[in-house]
Parts: sequence; C-alpha cells; structure tokens
Amino acid sequence: MKYLVLLGLMLGNTSKHIVFDFDKNTTIDKWIIVDDVVMGGKSSGTFAINKDGHGVFQGDVSLENNGGFSSVRYRFEKIQIGGATKVYIKLKGDGKKYQFRVKSNTGDYYSYITSFSTNGSWQEIELKLKDMYPSFLGRRLNSPNFSNDYIEEVALLIGNKKQESFKILLDKIELR
Repeated sequence: MKYLVLLGLMLGNTSKHIVFDFDKNTTIDKWIIVDDVVMGGKSSGTFAINKDGHGVFQGDVSLENNGGFSSVRYRFEKIQIGGATKVYIKLKGDGKKYQFRVKSNTGDYYSYITSFSTNGSWQEIELKLKDMYPSFLGRRLNSPNFSNDYIEEVALLIGNKKQESFKILLDKIELR
C-alpha cells in the first residue's frame, strides 16, 4: 500500500492518492483507538479486519462520566495533496452520523473535521477538503478551513451525544 502511494507521487499523479486500501492481508497495527476513556468516559471501540478484508470499527458509546465518543485514527508519512480537493471513503455504515478528521501535522492539538451520515448500505462518501474546519475538544476554532498541502493523519469519530452501539465497515480512503 505504501508503495502505491510512493509510486503515485513519483509519477506525478496529482489526481488520486490512496490513503488506505483495506484487504484480507492489510496490516492495521498503525490504526489506534482513542475513546473518551482518555477523559474518564466509558465508551469502547475496536478496530479489526473482517473475513472479507474490510476494516471494522465498532463498539459502544457511553455518556457515563461525561463521556460520549469513540474514534480510530491512522498516522502515516506525509502525503502531498497535489491537485486533490476531496476525500472519498468507500464504506458501509449503520445509519448513524460520523465525523471524518484530518491533520496536516500529527503534533497539532486540533483536527480539521466534517460530518457525514451513513445509510446502512455500501456508499462512496465524498468530502470536500476546503469544507473541513478546525476543531478541538468539540469546539470550532476561529481559524481558516483546511488549505494545507499535505496530511499525515486521518480519523473517524462517532459522538452523537447519545448512548449507542455503532459499526462501520471501511473499504478504501483516498484523495482525489
């Protein structure tokens, strides 16, 4: 997978960059769960590859102890955005609303975020990078929307201010 991204960059392909392409042989050791337990909450999420080769992010969101979110993030070497203006995610959700997040620098305290809804079927979600706004701890920051030349982290988060179970299958994340 890394080689596909590198090859695309070397060939000057600015129209499409694969961030992650899931399959049965995918290694997901760089995908990390971050739940509200970091703040005392009791939500729990897991991330695994299923028998069909899809990433499965699932769990339970709890509102106990001021909790209310579960997320999974993936950090990688910087990917130049080039001419890409959108993120495409092929996924199968559970009818719930999720956030997609990016960071240009993993050391930034904030993420650029946008929300999308799932419908229970396989979908290709299209998210415009320029519409992603900076946010920290659930608060929108008074700074410009995303306009950077690269990214080095993506994340999915569920936090709908209610106690609920969730499950989303991931097939591919790419920049176009």
